[in-house]
Amino acid sequence: MDNPVQWFEIATTDLERAKDFYSTLFKLDFQFIEMPDSKMYMFGAPGLPGSSGSLVQTSESKPSSEGTVVYFTCEDVANQLAQVEGAGGKIVIPKTDIGEFGFFAHVIDTEGNRIGLHSNV
Repeated sequence: MDNPVQWFEIATTDLERAKDFYSTLFKLDFQFIEMPDSKMYMFGAPGLPGSSGSLVQTSESKPSSEGTVVYFTCEDVANQLAQVEGAGGKIVIPKTDIGEFGFFAHVIDTEGNRIGLHSNV
């Protein structure tokens, strides 16, 4: 079965602050896009590993630590966890062993969104 996830948007209240947080943790390259009712920083691209997504600021978008959790793949979850608090985020679940599936952690970003981290080591 193919993975149907193609695009996701992470809500922000301060787009530049969110960009700094995600750039610090994941060294992402962003493309700024402004539309009549929204601003966003897009990352990833079709044809590259993983799903494409964006940090988005609109009047309807509301960051949340409840609900859907987007997981970011990492070489080692510990590397990103070491940067979370310095980048303005908060660790909610530390690096946790999930057996044959590797390791995960949850953090709250600068906007109040819960995101997941995953690695095989």
